[in-house]
Amino acid sequence: MDKAEIVSRIKASFEHIGGAIGSVGAGDAEKPMRMFGRETTTRGALWTALGHLSEHLGQSIAYARGNGVTPPWSQ
Repeated sequence: MDKAEIVSRIKASFEHIGGAIGSVGAGDAEKPMRMFGRETTTRGALWTALGHLSEHLGQSIAYARGNGVTPPWSQ
């Protein structure tokens, strides 16, 4: 995959999760659901997704710095 394709897929991924989060109504936060085989709520699922994204960000920063790339916010 070339850089343009990677950037395109990442942008599409963020648009998808943003749309999913934006579609959750205020009254849906405590709606029960199953995620990864366990009972949770919509709010719990969103917290799980946020934590997962944070892990990806941390790994991206570590990978970039390991390859001599300084993240834009650190310049």
